[in-house]
Amino acid sequence: MELDEIIAGCYQGSRKHQEALYNMYASKMFGVCLTYTRDRDLAQDILHDGFFKVFKKFDKYDSQWNLSSWIRRIIVNTAIDHFRKSNRMTNIDFQESVYLAGGFDDVNEISKTDDLSEIINMLPQGAKTVFNLYTVEGYKHQEIADMLDISVGTSKSQLSKAKSVLRELVNKYYVR
Repeated sequence: MELDEIIAGCYQGSRKHQEALYNMYASKMFGVCLTYTRDRDLAQDILHDGFFKVFKKFDKYDSQWNLSSWIRRIIVNTAIDHFRKSNRMTNIDFQESVYLAGGFDDVNEISKTDDLSEIINMLPQGAKTVFNLYTVEGYKHQEIADMLDISVGTSKSQLSKAKSVLRELVNKYYVR
């Protein structure tokens, strides 16, 4: 099935075309979900909820837009909604000693991987979320603060600490 045919079918609410669209983008969007949570089951839930919203809002999709970017925006917003509902962004402690003295599942795993995303995934959920929203998605601190119901200062602090910890870990495990 061609993309134009899939899009036309999704406008009409065709389950067959929705399934084709899901199959086309699910693995890429699952990767996006994993940038916001280490929990694969929660990432799967976010993915399914996000695609439910994609299909529900498909009548708002403008064919002039990049479909992948439009779907990604909905998936990211769905991830943010999940964290906002669970209040994971409140009272996050950003003491660097927590990161560097065993705050990760297994700090030794860093030396075994060539994938920087593994280091990013080791950040606590709040720091990782702010880092991804700012660095990967390109949101401004005010937007992040509004989305996550935190102060702009908290967003900036979380980003600063995340970058500091990431810099130290990269230097420790990758720069030789």
